[in-house]
Amino acid sequence: MNTPTQTIRSVAVIGGTGALGGGLARRWARAGLAVHIGSRDAAKAAEAAAALAAALPGATVSGHANPEAAAAAEVVVLTVPFAHQRPTLEAIRDALKGKILVDATVPLVPPKVMRVQLPAEGCAALIAQAIVGAEATVVSAFQNVAADVLAADADPGCDVLVAGDRADARETVIGLAHRAGLRAWHAGPLANSAAMEALTSVLIFMNKHYKSEHAGIRIAGVGHAGG
Repeated sequence: MNTPTQTIRSVAVIGGTGALGGGLARRWARAGLAVHIGSRDAAKAAEAAAALAAALPGATVSGHANPEAAAAAEVVVLTVPFAHQRPTLEAIRDALKGKILVDATVPLVPPKVMRVQLPAEGCAALIAQAIVGAEATVVSAFQNVAADVLAADADPGCDVLVAGDRADARETVIGLAHRAGLRAWHAGPLANSAAMEALTSVLIFMNKHYKSEHAGIRIAGVGHAGG
């Protein structure tokens, strides 16, 4: 089912008009992947794609409504707020068959976003797998990287944890993280996404407490990222 890392040439970023999705889309487009930006509003997606293409001459970027973006790509990345996770996945579910879905959803519940509030199902990534079914493989990643860091071209100075029930799918997503200029690590089965999602609230608290916007994590004591 899963495409080997080295052959990935296209990615859809669902929610690619937002800060997190836009930052990832920029990095992958700059790295030479064909990027399909998805939005509930196709015109808004097309506008974002045109702006990105203008900023990165030679990049392959297009904008679509979410189902069309998901259908066009080999790997689909979901970067929408928790409140939009279910309806968005239900809208693109048919386009995900046989593909990896990278879910970056964090179950933040305003206004208390600095408090960990995991859902009864365990975590957002497990909700995503239940929605899309067994014909798609969900991998969780990118929850702990600041969106404004991704929007810059410099080394973000933080790592990405990657959780999923299939090691080959995790490895594919680690490869995509590397293409985006990020260090990434195998973090175990999909249920472990609970720790990654919870950590986002911790980082939001730290940003406020220390008057920062860029709190992230670095993994120490391990020989190399990925693999």
